[in-house]
Amino acid sequence: MKKILKELKNEIEKAESIIIFSHVSPDGDTLGSNLALSFVIEQYFNKKVDSVFVGALPALYSYLPNYNRFKDVQSIDKDKKYDLAIAVDVASKDRMVSGTSIYDNAKFKVNIDHHKTNVGYGDINIIDGSAACVGIILFQIFKEWKFEITKDVARCIYTSLLTDTGGFKYENTTPETFMLAAELVRLGVSPTYEFRACYETKPQSMVQFQAYVVSNTLFYNDGKIAFSKITRSDMSKFNATDEYTEGIVEILRTSKNVEIAAILKETKEGYTKVSLRSKTVDLTSIVIEFGGGGHTFAAGCTIKKPIAISFDKLLNRVQRELE
Repeated sequence: MKKILKELKNEIEKAESIIIFSHVSPDGDTLGSNLALSFVIEQYFNKKVDSVFVGALPALYSYLPNYNRFKDVQSIDKDKKYDLAIAVDVASKDRMVSGTSIYDNAKFKVNIDHHKTNVGYGDINIIDGSAACVGIILFQIFKEWKFEITKDVARCIYTSLLTDTGGFKYENTTPETFMLAAELVRLGVSPTYEFRACYETKPQSMVQFQAYVVSNTLFYNDGKIAFSKITRSDMSKFNATDEYTEGIVEILRTSKNVEIAAILKETKEGYTKVSLRSKTVDLTSIVIEFGGGGHTFAAGCTIKKPIAISFDKLLNRVQRELE
């Protein structure tokens, strides 16, 4: 690993143009990690960095320091050839969507991730499937480089850790995650502020929208399966943005008998974006069949079929898995 980190440091040092990618439908891990890495590169390497998002940038994370630095990938010149492109928390290249060609066009490509389904598409691949979030990996990298971690960087990493452990309640919560959290608090992070900013600042329309989706959940196999679908009409009715769907599938999983929960969302293209959660079932074998990826108990995919067809196909596959 030391050899890889030395190579990464060398690539950053010699690069004149750097871009960092977050994945589509960005969450706290990909955004927090992107900002943390941007802070460090600009502070310790004196390099300008373009931090980009794909799709819509959730206002939910506007409390993050330097949040306003994010650029829409659509604003980036598609023909620009960056010296260095870094993807953080991007399980597969297609999750950069329209940014994939910009990433591929870079002279040197880096892939930093914690999804076990990541095939390693960069020139340098730093992938740790056992890490709770990418923020942990970055924290270790910064420590190896002996860089001082500022409060702003610590806050970004804390959001990465907080969100990908579900507020320290998912299966990836370990003694190491608590040790990192404690270190970040020592660096100035306020757990109370970060939690409230992240989880307790929803607009009223978002609360109403999520209640609507939950109330329309369908249960199968004696309550072991919970499916709910979101159409474009539903989104329009509540004037909902993509971030309004965040966290709903976790609510479905809280039902006592549920083993697998899913939210199916109709996309603008007429396809179906799927978020799956489980208590005991490995979901990766399911989503891989649909071209998706993720973690053991939290995974997703996009099914290129209308939502009604996708619903039936996915339900059939999940039912077979439980058999």
